Amino acid sequence: MRLRSDIWVSAFLRRAEIEGAFAVLRKRGAAEAGAIFIRLDRLDGTGALYGPAPQSELEADDATRRFRRMHDAEWTDALTIEDRLAREMKFDPDIWIVDLEDRQGRHFLDDALIA
Repeated sequence: MRLRSDIWVSAFLRRAEIEGAFAVLRKRGAAEAGAIFIRLDRLDGTGALYGPAPQSELEADDATRRFRRMHDAEWTDALTIEDRLAREMKFDPDIWIVDLEDRQGRHFLDDALIA
């Protein structure tokens, strides 16, 4: 059984704080199973967007939330990220969006990331 979205986001925000980064919940989605998107800003005009990995990349019994970068390049500009988030919100209004600022570009998804 997968952890509820609201609990996962709370833990993620706390981890970012502990690591010395700034993270804030921009948009609250469905508490039980809303898709989570992490918008990483490196504070130099570049960033990255991480979202749910496709179900086809997950194993049937995998209860871990898996993420992938939502663009091909390692870093992209803020406008590209915001355009993608706008499309995602039109498709599913129950998504969660977390804004993360970290000059080092750390995403804190080490245990959950599928690149």
